[in-house]
Amino acid sequence: MKNNKISIVSRLLLMICGLALLVVLLTPIWRIELQAPQYPEGLRMFIYANKLAGDVNIINGLNHYIGMKTLHADDFAEFKILPAIIVIFSILFIIAGVVAKRRWTVILFFLFVAFGVLAMVDFWRWEYDYGHNLNPAAAIIVPGMAYQPPLIGFKQLLNFGAYSTPATGGWIFVGAGVVLLTILVYEWRRIKKTAVSAPAPALALLLIIPLSLLLSGCNTHPQPIQTGKDHCDFCKMTVSDSRFGAEIVTKKTKVFKFDDAHCIVAFLNSGKINKEQIAGIYFTEFLSPHDLIDVKHVHLLQSPALKSPMNGNIAAFSNEDSLVNLLPTFRGNKISWEDLQK
Repeated sequence: MKNNKISIVSRLLLMICGLALLVVLLTPIWRIELQAPQYPEGLRMFIYANKLAGDVNIINGLNHYIGMKTLHADDFAEFKILPAIIVIFSILFIIAGVVAKRRWTVILFFLFVAFGVLAMVDFWRWEYDYGHNLNPAAAIIVPGMAYQPPLIGFKQLLNFGAYSTPATGGWIFVGAGVVLLTILVYEWRRIKKTAVSAPAPALALLLIIPLSLLLSGCNTHPQPIQTGKDHCDFCKMTVSDSRFGAEIVTKKTKVFKFDDAHCIVAFLNSGKINKEQIAGIYFTEFLSPHDLIDVKHVHLLQSPALKSPMNGNIAAFSNEDSLVNLLPTFRGNKISWEDLQK
């Protein structure tokens, strides 16, 4: 007869997750950050289970001019029920660990996923109403403009860049869901006798894999520069030559694209972005297939014969041999990224 009990390790993990969910009551679940030239330090709003915090009053003052609703915790019915829901899930996790039945764990997983989906749909619905239901008598009206913040990630709203990301409490929720899914997978494998020995190391390995995938999804990676479609974030010209592009990716996953080395250097020197916010800088490989090269590994050639779009006349290579081979055609000098910025 098949054993319907989950393992000791799974039980402990369920109870730890249950206790961790209680921490969500004390930490922000979500954060929305606004950045603009007049607010270089940024404006931040934190959404807790039962309140709003951060620069809410300043944001309300700005929103008044463009006809957006002011934000008040009393206007959100969610704040009245969300703490109770968190406590209920905390208790359910602990009960599932004590009862130690696979069926309870499966039911808990589907309830938890359903709540997560419902919460995100409700959040999107609130953002849509907040960004579209504008006061027609506002001081500033931009025809056809809506101000819906991003559900997650970055979005440009007039001269403000809006970032929306989970905060500490949100990541605890995600972590609890990942652990719960991992437990289900591990217990299913245990039933099928594919993980007969060393249950603790096997479960640890199963935990590492999805958590690694989750974290990798938050990594900042460069995006391909599309010739004839993308515009330079400094000179505003359309990227016209696939050999000379450059790119900046911020820690919050925003991407700035440039059509020339001159433009990326001028953009950095303009102070429009703090260097502490940068996750990576990339140059387009001069040679086909024009992949993006991390600036840490790039070899740069400066030559007036290159005739790049904005006369930066810099070509990037992934290895020094390629640069040397083109010197007879494009006579010039090898230059470092540090010297290029001077």
